[in-house]
Amino acid sequence: MKAIRVRTEIQKFDYLANFTNEFNIGKDDLIFTSKSLYDKYIKELNLESDIVLKDTYGSGEPSDEMIDNILNDIKNKEYSTVVAIGGGSIIDIAKFLVLEGFEKVVDLFERKVSPVKKRKLIAIPTTCGTGSEVTNISIAHITSKDTKMGIAKDELYPDYAVLIPQLLKNLPSKVFASSSIDALIHAVESFLSPKSNEYTELFSINAIKLILQGYIKIIENGFEYKESIIEDFIVGSNYAGIAFDNTGVGAVHALSYPLGGKYHVPHGEANYQFFTSVLRMYFEKNPKGKIVRLNKIFEDILGKEKNVYDRLEEVLDNLLKRNRLREYGMKSEDIKVFTDTVINTQQRLLSNNYAYLSKEDIYNIYKDLY
Repeated sequence: MKAIRVRTEIQKFDYLANFTNEFNIGKDDLIFTSKSLYDKYIKELNLESDIVLKDTYGSGEPSDEMIDNILNDIKNKEYSTVVAIGGGSIIDIAKFLVLEGFEKVVDLFERKVSPVKKRKLIAIPTTCGTGSEVTNISIAHITSKDTKMGIAKDELYPDYAVLIPQLLKNLPSKVFASSSIDALIHAVESFLSPKSNEYTELFSINAIKLILQGYIKIIENGFEYKESIIEDFIVGSNYAGIAFDNTGVGAVHALSYPLGGKYHVPHGEANYQFFTSVLRMYFEKNPKGKIVRLNKIFEDILGKEKNVYDRLEEVLDNLLKRNRLREYGMKSEDIKVFTDTVINTQQRLLSNNYAYLSKEDIYNIYKDLY
C-alpha cells in the first residue's frame, strides 16, 4: 500500500532574483503571473522571458473559458518551461499551459481526453493557502455547468515548487486570512481522510500546528506581526499541500464549490463558511473515531476552556468574517440546487469523508448556514 508520494522537488530562496539566477530563467521560458506581481517583483529583474499576465484575460478565479483563451494565445510559441508566480489561481491555470492533446480544457475536466505534458512547470506561490505548487489538482469554474470542478492528473504536477517568503510580504489581510485558512482546512481534511496514514499525518499535523500557533501570535501581537512569521505560513501551506495531495479533501470543499462557482466567493473564504459546520456534523455522526485525536490537537494549541469548535471559530473569526450564505446573494431555492449539484458532481470528494454525509445532511448544512 502506498504510504506517501512527493512528486515535486521543493526549493527555497530568500529572494526571487536568487531563483532566476539559479534556474537561469531566460528567453526560452514563459512567466505567467499577475500585473501587480510583475510590477512589484519581476520587472526590475529585466528578464528576457515572455510574460503573460492573467489580468489580461479577466479577474477572479479560473474559468475554462479564461484558460482556453490563454492557451489559444500561446499555442504557436515554443517554451521549454512555464514559471507560474502567483496564488492558487495562477498556478492552477499554469498547469494547463504545459499540456497538449486537447481542444477545450472542459474536455479534461470531463475526462474525455488524456493530456500530454510537453513543458516543465515551476510553481512559485505568493499566497499561503492552496498548496497547488505540490499537487496534481486544478480547480476551475466550468461555465456550462455554473459550478467549480476539479481535476487530478499526474501531468499537472509542477516539476519544481519554489518557496520565496519575500513574495508573501505585505499580503492584504483578507488574502492572507482566506488563503491560510484554506491551508488549515486542507490539513484537517487530509488528517480525517480515510486515506491518511502515519506519513501523511506528519505533514497535516505540523501544518495545523504552524498555522494555528501563528494565528495566536498574530492575535496577541497585531496583524503586522505576520510579516515576521510569514515563512511559517508558506511552509505550513506547503505541508498541507503534500498531505492532501496524498489523501484528498472532503465535504468542506465539496459544499464550497457551488457557492464559489455561482457567487464567485474566493475559494478559501467559501471553504471557511462550511468548515466548523462540517466538523460538528462529523463529530455528531462518529464521535468516537479519529476526530477525537483532531480535537485533542486543537485543544493542545487553543486551550480547553471552551468547546473546541467554539474556540476554533473564535480564533478564525479574528482573521476572517463568516457570513450567512444569503449575504453572498444565495437564494433560498439554491439550497436544493446546491445540494443536488454536490451529489451529482462531487462524489469523488464525498467518498473521501471521515463520516458519511447523506443528501439530507448536506441540505441541512446549507439550510442552517443560509
